[in-house]
Amino acid sequence: MEGFQKGRNWTSIVFLITTFCLGMTEFVVTGLLTQFSADLDVDISVTGMLLGMYALGVAILGPLLHMMTIRVSPKKLLVGYMVVFILSNAAAAAAPNFEVLLVSRMLSAAIHAPYFGVAMLVAVRLAKPGQAPRAMSLVNAGVTVALLIGVPFGSYLGGVFEWRYVFWFVVVLSSLSLLGLIFAVPDQKPEKVPDLRSELRMFKNRHVLLIMAVVLLGYSGVFAAYTFTEPMLREISGFGVLGVTTGLFLWGLGAVCGNYLSGKIKQHNLTFWLIAALIMLALVMSLFTQLLVFPMVAFLLCFLLGLGTFGTIPILNSKIVLAAREAPSMSGTIAASTVNMANFLGATLGTFLVNSGISFTGLTLFSTGIVLLGVVLSSLMFGLERRSYFTTSA
Repeated sequence: MEGFQKGRNWTSIVFLITTFCLGMTEFVVTGLLTQFSADLDVDISVTGMLLGMYALGVAILGPLLHMMTIRVSPKKLLVGYMVVFILSNAAAAAAPNFEVLLVSRMLSAAIHAPYFGVAMLVAVRLAKPGQAPRAMSLVNAGVTVALLIGVPFGSYLGGVFEWRYVFWFVVVLSSLSLLGLIFAVPDQKPEKVPDLRSELRMFKNRHVLLIMAVVLLGYSGVFAAYTFTEPMLREISGFGVLGVTTGLFLWGLGAVCGNYLSGKIKQHNLTFWLIAALIMLALVMSLFTQLLVFPMVAFLLCFLLGLGTFGTIPILNSKIVLAAREAPSMSGTIAASTVNMANFLGATLGTFLVNSGISFTGLTLFSTGIVLLGVVLSSLMFGLERRSYFTTSA
């Protein structure tokens, strides 16, 4: 039993490091948009595609890759995905133009959702009974640490030196974490070989579809505003490199706190706290640009935005995985893909609105309306879902 506990702990540490790398690669671009624009000679609104297209790659390529590899053992998948991730980040660091950088990020995106899906599957199998939400929040913890440390560090590194150093840093750390995957993660054998046709039945599950609707139609508003956090801090708050770095750090600190708190939520209370988090996000975004002119308030808003954003993601992931009992192998990948599709929709919509001449205030108010739609759908789900889906131990 003691050896099993040690194995569980080492696996959690390895997942923390690997998801830190994945999270840093995905989100660090929000702190480097200005550098990309200047170095690669593209408009800053176009650089927003680096976040949006990454999310689209996660949402579409991820499930396709998982379906093609559904019969491969979890450990082999994790190792293979990390090798692709390392190579794609090396390509990003050496990218001679914007197009190559975008393609390299799509390669990273392809393995993102499958990696998280397999990692969540392994974590849940190793978890104690009834601890599935906590196990999944630990997998997501690396992303929140990336937001706390990796994104501000990357923004600072790009501001002081250049953005390519950020991707080389990810390459080095990912290479070290690859060794952890090889030597620390147990080679689990599934009780039965997953059947793709059976797993796809999750899309006939009305509870899964309703949760996905909350993510796609409501949560996407968060990413529409988040994509342009760095330009808003520069233009409205008047921050330089240090101020932007501090704001992003506090956003990440809020994300860490939100992820930690969501891991403490009991399974039968997930929907209630989802509604509460979305209401808080709507309130913060409705006031965001009006209050950014006050530096200390701007920092507080960054913290609250991170708290709500990443306090919500583990809840959404948990609800999809716990509802989709017919798809134990694919549910984690679909959960990660759905959140990233919301990311893509939000980032694309935000880029379109900014290109169309809308102000940052108009953008955040529009985003608030989308999040309020998520509140309505979550309230509907609260009344319709069968309680047994979220009270039975996973």
